Amino acid sequence: MGLLSFLNKPAAGTEDQTSRLLESFLSGYSIEVMPRTADQVVSFRDILPKGTRVYVAHIAGTPIEDMIRTARRLADEGFPVMPHFPARIVRDRAELAEWIAQYQGEAGVTQALLLGGGLAAPVGEFESSMQMLESGLFDGFTHLHVAGHPEGNRDIDPDGSDRMVMQAMKWKKAFSERTDADVAITTQFCFEAAPVIDWADRLAAEKVDLPIHIGLAGPAKLHTLIKYAVSCGVGPSMRVLQRRAKDVTKLLLPYEPTELLIELATHKARYPGFGIEQVHFFPLGGIENNANWVTENGGAAGRPVSFA
Repeated sequence: MGLLSFLNKPAAGTEDQTSRLLESFLSGYSIEVMPRTADQVVSFRDILPKGTRVYVAHIAGTPIEDMIRTARRLADEGFPVMPHFPARIVRDRAELAEWIAQYQGEAGVTQALLLGGGLAAPVGEFESSMQMLESGLFDGFTHLHVAGHPEGNRDIDPDGSDRMVMQAMKWKKAFSERTDADVAITTQFCFEAAPVIDWADRLAAEKVDLPIHIGLAGPAKLHTLIKYAVSCGVGPSMRVLQRRAKDVTKLLLPYEPTELLIELATHKARYPGFGIEQVHFFPLGGIENNANWVTENGGAAGRPVSFA
């Protein structure tokens, strides 16, 4: 869908309209960090808008103390923190309870992203985010997010269908109706609008109307994105990167998510009930690089705290 055809505006007004679309769509965006990447940022207040939710990725092999320290620093700078809790790397209920207690005690955390985790088999008693939700350990949290995969998840549905994933989504929708927490879906990153739109519409048709926080890769070198896309199991939309790799005029230019964002923002403007409510960035080309790109392209949505 072309932006201009939808807006039906003269070419001279397209740039301003595009800026307004991006500003609206990027409002309240979130971003993900790891301890080692967060350590490279001098001040998050100099690069992130007020109230930006910052996810702390749980990286296998990284001491939990480093992730707690990162969460504490972000909270001290005034940002709401949402740590990852990957079910399959948790040894037992006691360990999960201890992690939660540390995050709450050190950083006042009341938000969490619960996901299965990338291991083929669990190391302990938890295999899925549903089991962690059922544990009751997250009672009292204000926001609980679960993982979404617009292009499917062969770890859960090896046959390429979405049968098991959809069953799980319906369970999570039912869970959201019996908890006081705000439950939403945070997705894997992708590079093409059509699969995202189809997936969101499919959820809506199945009455799974949880808010969607769409995962997008921030600006990065092409080879970096391809490496992460392969390792994270990104599906059909990877063809966008493959086509770009064949274009020698674009091969050495960094990828930017502008076109994808405009397509999704245009669709949201045309269909306000469309399930995507916010954008979540994976800063694969660097946190500051990603945040600065939003500042340059997102208007008020990207204005850092220090410059507000």
